[in-house]
Amino acid sequence: MPLKRTQSAGYMTNWAARLFARAIDQKLKPLGLSSGYLPVFFALADGTTRTQKQLAAEVGIEQPTMAATLNRMERDGLIEREKDNEDRRITHIHLSPSAKAKAPQIQTIVNAVNEQALSGLNSLEKRVLLDALGKVTDALAPAEAKTGTHNA
Repeated sequence: MPLKRTQSAGYMTNWAARLFARAIDQKLKPLGLSSGYLPVFFALADGTTRTQKQLAAEVGIEQPTMAATLNRMERDGLIEREKDNEDRRITHIHLSPSAKAKAPQIQTIVNAVNEQALSGLNSLEKRVLLDALGKVTDALAPAEAKTGTHNA
């Protein structure tokens, strides 16, 4: 029996994710950003601070990858790190003023790519798709990483 990629949820989700990343990267490039920064932007956009460990757990990225991403973002002036006043071993990370200033443009780009991607769906299909993807991610995420963010 031949494999049918269009009938594989894993394949189609991966393919869609790669296409999303390419489209977003193309639009973020003039801002000096990449889609690899978006998980950190989304996590810190509410103005709170997180530790590297908290960020890695929240967005489901391995610690070494998160460390490299944060180093690049710090180099690019997008995040700032501050030592905890009570425990100097702890470092809190937050978006820099420069990153906060870019947030509306990033949101516009993300919205535009999402709109393009979902343009062939009606409003009910969009809600069903997003709800289904939330359920899929909940089913696959490790129990300790589940945040229920698809309901937000």
